[in-house]
Amino acid sequence: MLQQTTVTAVIPYFERFTQLFPTVGDLARADADTVMGAWAGLGYYARARNLHACAQVVARDMGGHFPDTVEGLRALPGIGPYTAAAIAAIAFGRPVVPVDGNVERVTTRLFAMTDPLPRARPAIARQAAHLNDDPLAHDRPSDFAQALFDLGAGICTPRTPACALCPWRDACAGLRKGIAASLPHKTPKAPRPTRYGVHFHLTDASGGLLLHRRAESGLLGGTLGLPGPQWRAERWSTEEALRHAPPGRPAPQWRHVGEVRHVFTHFTLIVDVYAARIARFPNTIARDGGLVHPCDGLGQMGIASLMRKCITLAAASTE
Repeated sequence: MLQQTTVTAVIPYFERFTQLFPTVGDLARADADTVMGAWAGLGYYARARNLHACAQVVARDMGGHFPDTVEGLRALPGIGPYTAAAIAAIAFGRPVVPVDGNVERVTTRLFAMTDPLPRARPAIARQAAHLNDDPLAHDRPSDFAQALFDLGAGICTPRTPACALCPWRDACAGLRKGIAASLPHKTPKAPRPTRYGVHFHLTDASGGLLLHRRAESGLLGGTLGLPGPQWRAERWSTEEALRHAPPGRPAPQWRHVGEVRHVFTHFTLIVDVYAARIARFPNTIARDGGLVHPCDGLGQMGIASLMRKCITLAAASTE
């Protein structure tokens, strides 16, 4: 959860998640929709799918016990170099240095590494691996890893670092050169592009809402949401959009109820939302890849924040 989200935002999700799934076996036995529902709102839904798959592998193939080496952990679904090192150091006392954004920042300042990110990441990781060469740090890898995180989060901060309080100030090459606060250097980001989508909010007289499950791969993969075509770089005209509308008998009378703006890491998405109501859904809904769920029971479903915005907008337009 902490890979792309702040500690403050994660705490209530973590508490609720661990109440629902107190053991790796409980998580492994849960159905995907329950897991995605508990994750909804955190974004980066591939993390939830990988976490679920990882629990299933550990429960099925490893007797419910995680491997205790970096290599063993990296073989599990969704566990990359940083996560494997963090688990190995903190949970199993392995003398390795997990390199997150905080540790990258500490390392570049400590050694005055001026090559910009992301190109410099491999060199930073190699240099960071030597941070725990001190015997005391090597003997207490869990404490050392967490101390590094805290050093970056509380003292060696992105802006106005508290160098006077830093235990490594005398050894910091960046501080000696007067460039610590400017590190790490970063390659300028390209402007965030804008993409456009269309989604359809179709309900029936009994209060059911038509949902579709997105493909497992890609953004919001595996989550439930409103039907609609793939997002693209050009705006959709009304005529184009309605060609992708869900069918019904009689044909739904679609209304454009507004647009939703949602910012992802690499682009901004603007979604035109259309809404309609029909008497009842045809029996072919499931065959066509859809499912109908009561509008008043969506709280526990694995619906992403973007789709919840669209549903809220459409629902408000019909009140």
